[in-house]
Amino acid sequence: MMSSQFLLWVVFSPLLGLLLVTFAPKTSYKLWALATAVLTFVLTAITYIAGQNHSNLQDWNISYEWFSFGKFFAESTRLFEVKFELGVDGLSLVMILLTGVISLISVIAGYSINKGSRSFYQLLFILQVGMYGVFASQNLVLFFLFFELTLVPMFFLIGRWGRFDSERAGYQFLIYNGLGSAFLLFVIAVLFARTGTTNYADLANIIPVGYDTISPISDNLKMGLLVCLLIAFAIKLPLFPFHRWMVNVHTQANPAVVIIHAGILLKIGTYGLIRFALGIFPDQFDKMSVALAIIGVVNLLYGAYIALTQKDLRSVLAYSSFSHMGIVIIGLAAMNSAGIQGAIFQSVSHGLIAALLFLLVGMLENRGDTTSFDKISGLAKSTPRLAGLLLFGGMASLGLPGLSGFVGEWLSFVGLFQSHKIIAAVGTLGIILTAAYILRAILALSFGKNSEFVSSFTDLSKRETIASVILVIAIIGLGVYPALVNDMILSSVDFIIQGIRGV
Repeated sequence: MMSSQFLLWVVFSPLLGLLLVTFAPKTSYKLWALATAVLTFVLTAITYIAGQNHSNLQDWNISYEWFSFGKFFAESTRLFEVKFELGVDGLSLVMILLTGVISLISVIAGYSINKGSRSFYQLLFILQVGMYGVFASQNLVLFFLFFELTLVPMFFLIGRWGRFDSERAGYQFLIYNGLGSAFLLFVIAVLFARTGTTNYADLANIIPVGYDTISPISDNLKMGLLVCLLIAFAIKLPLFPFHRWMVNVHTQANPAVVIIHAGILLKIGTYGLIRFALGIFPDQFDKMSVALAIIGVVNLLYGAYIALTQKDLRSVLAYSSFSHMGIVIIGLAAMNSAGIQGAIFQSVSHGLIAALLFLLVGMLENRGDTTSFDKISGLAKSTPRLAGLLLFGGMASLGLPGLSGFVGEWLSFVGLFQSHKIIAAVGTLGIILTAAYILRAILALSFGKNSEFVSSFTDLSKRETIASVILVIAIIGLGVYPALVNDMILSSVDFIIQGIRGV
């Protein structure tokens, strides 16, 4: 049986990469960065496989005394206590494995960075610790600290290695996400003051029924706290109208940075909504479900429509990510097992597909310093393997059956049709728009007039091929056999459904 201390190794293993990259010679620090990324991926894969074969994941929980503020009451023995708590369930394991995969791809993509690449990898490994910690935390305070840890390195990664307006995008990222953190911190403070705990399981048992609190938590207060959580994670996801910062990050940051931002950091928003908004306030979330379903459809349609008007692959993919996050909200708003499974699967699938597509963006910019439709055309003739990879990524993004993008969309809409048929019917228009903007981008880049600008492009290198194959295998694997994820998250989904039903 795996020791619970193994989680500490998983969460803090990127610090080894930080040390190796810092002290390695100039000629070998990139190799050490890659070796560490492979190691952390292997650790997450081992954890995931062990989790599939382990009946009680609570055996892996870690809990250490951390700090306390005093007693509930003068005669009470209970403390306002915060512990250092790590643990996993099926949802956590899925997100941790996704983090390991995407981080490895980001490290490989970062090989194209020449100026200041040592600092790039140092920040990337600090960021990775924060991401692992977010998904392994078992109380709100620890989650918040790891969440904040992701903001600072990401700010520098966006601003330093991006395009001409990347510094502005970095500041927008920091300001918007800092505002979201303020809402989250307010919720944490109120819950801690009223209950004396920030443990996920304790709050999920205390808040819905309202017992064992220091002072009563009214339904109005619960709704207010839920709204604050929705704002906090709507910014992170993002949802309309909090999306502009994300579009700027996707269009201005270095592709290696966008891979990890689109692949993992946006998913923290989904994770937070499921773990806290839906897990702690199921009754209030149910009351908001119609509004959330409408917001999800707006996200899906508006993002797809704007993507259809863009003339640059980066911009198309930026609005595509925004649009696809609408499907996540549609699934959660369904308030049933199919919808929630679809939301989680869509998050994982989008992480892999977005990583593949922005890996392609990096390839094109390394060859021609642009992804504009006006400059690039005829890739199918000059670089057939690269064009084939673009076609594959596009088909996965539009939800072609047999690929992972189809499963998440299908489950989310099945769930929404069960609970809100009219809203779901309107939302299906987004699938048509998605096919339109994806096919338009593929046709513009791969076919048409073969310009001299593209004729000098080289096809996929060995490094690019390896990174691409990893993602292609994952996308096909989840599309053909979705039980790889669905079986793991089933227990988490069942727990949430029990909370919704008041069982």
